[in-house]
Amino acid sequence: MADNTSRDNEEKKSISFVEQIIEGDLAEGKNGGKIQTRFPPEPNGYIHIGHAKAICMDFGAAEKYGGVCNLRFDDTNPSKENTEYVDSILNDIQWLGFKWANVYYASDYFQKLWDFAVWMIQKGLAYVDEQTSEQIAAQKGTPTCPGTESPYRNRPVEESLRLFNEMNTAESVEGSMVLRAKLDMANPNMHFRDPVIYRIIHTPHHRTGTKWHAYPMYDFAHGQSDYFEGVTHSICTLEFVPHRPLYDKFIDLLKEYEGEAGNITDNRPRQIEFNRLNLTYTVMSKRKLHTLVDEHLVEGWDDPRMPTVCGMRRRGYSSQSIRNFIDSIGYTKFDALNDYALLEAAVRDDLNKKACRVSAVLNPVKLVITNYPEGQTEKLEAVNNPENEADGTHTITFSRELWIERDDFMEDAPKKFFRLTPGKEVRLKNSYIIMCTGCKKDSEGNIEEIYAEYDPTSRSGMEGANRKVKGTLHWLSIAHCEKAEVRLYDRLFNVENTAADERDFHELLNPESLKVLNNCYVESYLKERNVGDFLQFQRIGYFTIDKDSTPMHLVFNRTVGLKDTWAKINK
Repeated sequence: MADNTSRDNEEKKSISFVEQIIEGDLAEGKNGGKIQTRFPPEPNGYIHIGHAKAICMDFGAAEKYGGVCNLRFDDTNPSKENTEYVDSILNDIQWLGFKWANVYYASDYFQKLWDFAVWMIQKGLAYVDEQTSEQIAAQKGTPTCPGTESPYRNRPVEESLRLFNEMNTAESVEGSMVLRAKLDMANPNMHFRDPVIYRIIHTPHHRTGTKWHAYPMYDFAHGQSDYFEGVTHSICTLEFVPHRPLYDKFIDLLKEYEGEAGNITDNRPRQIEFNRLNLTYTVMSKRKLHTLVDEHLVEGWDDPRMPTVCGMRRRGYSSQSIRNFIDSIGYTKFDALNDYALLEAAVRDDLNKKACRVSAVLNPVKLVITNYPEGQTEKLEAVNNPENEADGTHTITFSRELWIERDDFMEDAPKKFFRLTPGKEVRLKNSYIIMCTGCKKDSEGNIEEIYAEYDPTSRSGMEGANRKVKGTLHWLSIAHCEKAEVRLYDRLFNVENTAADERDFHELLNPESLKVLNNCYVESYLKERNVGDFLQFQRIGYFTIDKDSTPMHLVFNRTVGLKDTWAKINK
């Protein structure tokens, strides 16, 4: 019995506090044992890894406890939203491995929300305010000082109704009027001080066109949408904690309104807030991400340096690695700054199991095996992934003239240099042991060619291959490889905590975040691989084939190095 209790306690510790709340509600039989969550993105940009954390919780909790998770687009601000963003969000959620039960839009409820707002005006719970946004803000007061009532707060109901209808016409002027809830201008919670619940926007809506000219604010539409859909657990991030009482207040009023209409139900969503995902050396602000794209500081939303889900996918991150990272950092009630190195470690761990091992030479120098017959070639087998035998093998060609990495040769090498140097032996991976015999330089002293002799009895698999040498180098046959462009991506910002730095974020950008190498070579086998395939360039790092790649111009993105070198460089 003691062992079972201990095991149960350990399992309890391993689940998040959100899941503990859900399990508690299920145990108490709340909502008739029903679990329904929702992921409610605003379609005003591409989702980033911070949203991925919410996606993993919203969809993951519903999946774990036999519930459903709906996708609902919070499309209440047409001036910033469009179908491009809707489509990208749908695609990214699917790529992460989740499925929604239904797709809803806040715009599905525009008429219901409008009717509810009219009822609030009729009950003296809302009024049209014709002050400027600056005047309204100035009257809000402070958390310790009550606000000042609007001069329009007690205007006649009929007048507010007339003006509210005028707000929803093409002739209305943006910013000339808003509808405010009449709540409590002295409430210590600033969100209760007569919040704006409708404003005028004339930009055509991506779904409803020009039908509406007055649109609900987020705080007015969000909770009601949850209520309309029967959401049982409204899970969001910590910045919404102060909004929770207002969320509840509007639902109280909505239940009163529906009760008058003879349509009362008891499905109040339970709100739970968890910490946001913040990463070092990046920004999560959609406004700043928009700026990066709009000012062409990056190539677009899917630039591999961006923290967007599509950017990480293009860089070569696997969906599982992102999910593993999110699981590893967990969900708490306290904001934290997570080290980007933890994400990269999760990527390495997952790609190690999935990536095909290939050879690539990024900084080539010619190696001539002087005692290898001219014109002779050999077909050798290379294992695709030593972590997974089922991935099979592919063929590489060995010949007299090879490319090797320039850094793998040193004419006057220190004692612990275990690569190629005159008089020393190394193994060429999957092939022979060679001994360096010398090199040729140009007039400026740069190495042009390196010379070596091979041991014909030392090919991998032969008896002579058992001779121990300390270095193993990768290589490519010059006549049997492809030229390629390789893009080396690094952190987009030089500053660890960008949110805490008061300088303009443009000043924090890392000028070395992208280096493009055009004189690289890769195995011809890679012409057979597809965009997005997971690759390991042996001894270099993990890479993927970019969408810009063509059979005539191969392009590869560095996903992550084999080891974390950033921490050492920036100590």
